[in-house]
Amino acid sequence: MPNSNDLAPHGPLSGITVIDLSRILAGPYCTLMLKELGARVIKVESPGIGDDAREYGPFVNGKSAYFQSVNRGKESIVLNLKDEDDKNIFRKLLQKADVLVENFRPGTMEKLGFGWETIKKDYPNVIYASASGFGHSGPDMYRPAYDMVVQGMGGIMSVTGHPGTPPTRIGMSIGDIGSGLYATIGVQAALFHRQLTGEATKVDIGMLDCQLALLENAVMRYQVSGTAPGPLGARHPSITPFEAYKTKDGYIIISAGNDGLFAKLAEALENPGWAENPDYSSNDNRNKHVEKLKIEMESVLTAHTTSHWIEVLDKFGVPSGPINNIGQAATHPQTIARNMIVSVDDPITGPMKVAGNPIKISGFEDPETRDPAPNLDQNREEILRELSD
Repeated sequence: MPNSNDLAPHGPLSGITVIDLSRILAGPYCTLMLKELGARVIKVESPGIGDDAREYGPFVNGKSAYFQSVNRGKESIVLNLKDEDDKNIFRKLLQKADVLVENFRPGTMEKLGFGWETIKKDYPNVIYASASGFGHSGPDMYRPAYDMVVQGMGGIMSVTGHPGTPPTRIGMSIGDIGSGLYATIGVQAALFHRQLTGEATKVDIGMLDCQLALLENAVMRYQVSGTAPGPLGARHPSITPFEAYKTKDGYIIISAGNDGLFAKLAEALENPGWAENPDYSSNDNRNKHVEKLKIEMESVLTAHTTSHWIEVLDKFGVPSGPINNIGQAATHPQTIARNMIVSVDDPITGPMKVAGNPIKISGFEDPETRDPAPNLDQNREEILRELSD
């Protein structure tokens, strides 16, 4: 089924059709990324309100901006997969599809008659991707989950925040977004495998699995020491100096990730002797004296503003930056230059700014405008007409 959206980016996945049964965020984020890479995405929504995210604010002229942000450029058709006539329409969609994405609890698709074994047998060309809370195996596979559930279970909240403070959620839905990204990677690997072998496969993504995978060195540190890491505020657990430091008017991030950069930092802060101090002569020693070094650094940094020090550190090639709020990040010249804020022209909401696509691929345009998210069942007639051809 060719992509019919006029403003759809023509990416490397042009010509790929994705049937999207998912809702809220994990699955829809996966299909958003597939859409951004050129695939056609058809949302199959349940009767009534459709995707639950349509009911999540903020709202602009009655339309969910939350839904808009992760469903732009997709198409919508309402099907009741417990109704035989609608099941037949869904079967016709599968005959023309390349990928099926769902994020139901395990067993739901089997009850509807569209589990992996059925898909594999009846639609051997279709890659089946599932993003559920705990994946399709293990003792917790049938449990329901939302983003914050797996943030808590996966350990990421235990290393977030400052020592001695109450549990802190990551400031965005890392449980959903992480699993959506891993699902996107899995789908593309499965598409490549199908191209090589002709075999379509199942991609099984568990949100909890993804949280563990995203913990990077926290898992390693536990395995090596036998002690579970805790929160460290803004400080890196293995590299020093690598955190937020006070300045005259706020904070600055300084990341001196090796001995060479630390020597440049010491020179930039007019304390070249730090690089020769035995307490700071290696990263391991700096980690052992992290609080002492922070006090010395801040005694210098608080004499001038954040912008002053960024200018100084840039001259020495030391990585640094401010702590921006969302408005500052969204309007930063680098953000604008990279087309990371794009416009969605929706007849209901009017123009709306959303985050762009960070994957820049040579030979493919990255337009400044995107198609809006569909209204519920908006594309029904067009899709049915295509299926009848």
